[in-house]
Amino acid sequence: MRLFDVKNMTQKQIKKFLNGSAIPRPVLTLSTLNEDESINIGPFSYFNIVSSHPPLLMVGIQRPNEQMKDTTRNILRTGEAVGHIADEETIEDVNQTAASLAYGDSELKLTNFKTVNSLKVSVPGLDRFKIRYELKLNHHHVIKNHEGKLTTDLLLLEIICFHIAESVYENTYIIADQLKPVSRLAGADYAKLGEQYTIERPE
Repeated sequence: MRLFDVKNMTQKQIKKFLNGSAIPRPVLTLSTLNEDESINIGPFSYFNIVSSHPPLLMVGIQRPNEQMKDTTRNILRTGEAVGHIADEETIEDVNQTAASLAYGDSELKLTNFKTVNSLKVSVPGLDRFKIRYELKLNHHHVIKNHEGKLTTDLLLLEIICFHIAESVYENTYIIADQLKPVSRLAGADYAKLGEQYTIERPE
C-alpha cells in the first residue's frame, strides 16, 4: 500500500481522498428560514447519525474563506431546521439547491418542490421526500485548521418529529428498497441502493 502523510498533502488531495473513500454518504437536504422568512435550501453529505437517545444528527457545513454558510447562519439564529433524505425521485431537484445564491435569494425557485407546514418548528418542509425530520439545534462547534482558520461548522441537530411516507414504512421498519435513497460519492457522482445482504452479529 502507498503511504500518504497528511502533512505533505494539499487540501485538494486530502478532500479527494476523503470524498472518494468515505462512501457512500447519505444526503441530507436542509431547509431553514432566512431573516426575511424566505426559505433557504441546501444539500449536505458530511452527515450521519450520532445518537438514537436522544435522536441526534451530525452535519458538517464547510466555511469557504472562513465565511459561515446561510444554512448555518439561519440555524444559529432560529435554532430550527427541517431535514430531508434524498432519494431517486428527488435527487435532481436536490442537486439544483447546491447553487450559490445571494443571501435571501431562495433556492426553492430552482426546483419543483413545494413547501409543507411543519408541526413543531416554524421552518417549512419540502414535499415529495419520503422521510422528513423536524429539527432543533442541540450543539454548535466551530472547527479550526492548524493555522487557526475557521473551516467548518459542526451542528448537532435533534430530531423532534419524524414524517415517514406510508410507502416506506412497515411494521415499525423503514423499507430501504421502497425509500430508494441516493448516496454521494466523489466529484459529481452519486449511487443508488445496491445489493442488500444480511450478516448476523455475534452474541
